[in-house]
Amino acid sequence: MKIEILGTGCPKCKRLTQNVEEAVKELGVDAEILKVTDINDITNYGVMMTPALAVDGEVKSAGKVLGEEEIKKILLSRE
Repeated sequence: MKIEILGTGCPKCKRLTQNVEEAVKELGVDAEILKVTDINDITNYGVMMTPALAVDGEVKSAGKVLGEEEIKKILLSRE
């Protein structure tokens, strides 16, 4: 599974990254976590507000920091 954090590196983006890393660790899923910081790449996803979360190329959330439990639900629905 490929998980992408879309954001320019703001504190909210960093918090989302931490939450994703923690959720992946707790679930024990095999995932590649990438940070997408280039604004052109972010807008190519159709995202206008960051941070955003994309799983396997599909945007799952934009404009808010998801908590670990919300992220776990998203990841478990992908398996």
